[in-house]
Amino acid sequence: MALPQTLPGFREFYPEAMAARQHLFRVWRQTALAYGFQEYDGPVLEPLELYTRKSGDEIEAQLFSFTDKGGREVALRPEMTPTVCRLVGAKANALKRPIKWFSVAEFYRYERMQKGRGRCFFQFNADVFGEAGPEAEVELIALMVQCMRGFGLTAEDFYVRLSDRDLWIHYLRASGFSDAEVPDVLSTVDKFEKLGDAAFKGFEEKHGALAAGRREAITGLLSVRGFEALETRISTLGDPALQARLGDWRTLLDGLQAMGLEAFVEVDLGVVRGLSYYTGFVFEAFDRKGDLRALAGGGRYNDLVARYGGPQLPAVGFAIGDMTFQLLLEARGLAPAIVQSPDVYVVAGEAERSIALGFVNEMRAAGIRTEYALKAPAFGKQFKLAGQSGARLALVFGAEEVARGTAKIRDMRSGTESEETLDNLPEAIREALRS
Repeated sequence: MALPQTLPGFREFYPEAMAARQHLFRVWRQTALAYGFQEYDGPVLEPLELYTRKSGDEIEAQLFSFTDKGGREVALRPEMTPTVCRLVGAKANALKRPIKWFSVAEFYRYERMQKGRGRCFFQFNADVFGEAGPEAEVELIALMVQCMRGFGLTAEDFYVRLSDRDLWIHYLRASGFSDAEVPDVLSTVDKFEKLGDAAFKGFEEKHGALAAGRREAITGLLSVRGFEALETRISTLGDPALQARLGDWRTLLDGLQAMGLEAFVEVDLGVVRGLSYYTGFVFEAFDRKGDLRALAGGGRYNDLVARYGGPQLPAVGFAIGDMTFQLLLEARGLAPAIVQSPDVYVVAGEAERSIALGFVNEMRAAGIRTEYALKAPAFGKQFKLAGQSGARLALVFGAEEVARGTAKIRDMRSGTESEETLDNLPEAIREALRS
């Protein structure tokens, strides 16, 4: 009988792959904690309504959803934003603001598999609630950049494209587009980079052919790169709402510059992100070579907590996916070699085994990674196993040494040995490992 196969789009993590994954998560966690964020988690199974209320019924095709044994319509979580909005909304009045939370969690989406995308994946998510100004975006973009820099990536490896749905909306209205047309223009903008002029087809089928001037209003803002070019474009319209929005842009860009991050950030109005719940600044990180899909993305969503029944609470967040990010590290030669070897390998004669096992347990309790042969083969075989294990030290309990109340510590790299009393053994091992 053949072994059952893993489901398409799902992954196993053998120990080496698991160690690489944990390294990724460890750096992300350490970075978030250094930025003052607190870790949380939520259920992996949620009511289906949690996702359809945010994105509409069309999202259901991408979900692993079903009716559970209690007759409830449920889904495996495809993202964390609805969950964190529900959690924050339930206790918003008791939480000190700004609320800075992060999580590292697994998600599930039934969609077409491609490079850097599977049907189960992990994401690092970070959100700030309770701060309406662009200072929250400064904090989050700084965190997102450091979550990548922490692995040795530089501004030559990745960059953040910064845009603004609010500015687009004000700009389109000032350019003569109706409120009914604005969402469809944003949908066009979201597709333009991939489809080019063909992205206008859906809009024109619904609203009629675009006059040259109206089309240029869209493509003109799409082509903007840099804040000076943005100011020049906006100034021709003389719209007070747009001028006020440029003030928020200055606050954001000045904050990022003060953080020393200007080399990582580019003004690019071609990014609007496809989800309609975003209400302001949006941003995505890409590798400079353009070989991979987006590494990370996020934006402001001020109305979402209230949509789930909580208070009106400003919010902004982002997520980094593990699959594409791991591909980038590998492409840049920054995926670390994972070494999973013990610190100490214990070698003992049969008569000395009971004494040796006591020290094995003591060292493990002290956090020293310690291995030994579960069966007690001959000394030579145990030394061979010690060498194969990659241990830094061998701790040898021979009959003559134990009779003297000692044991030997052998450096497996240099072959040098020292003899230590049993009473002093734990400290001697720690000192040898430090050196």
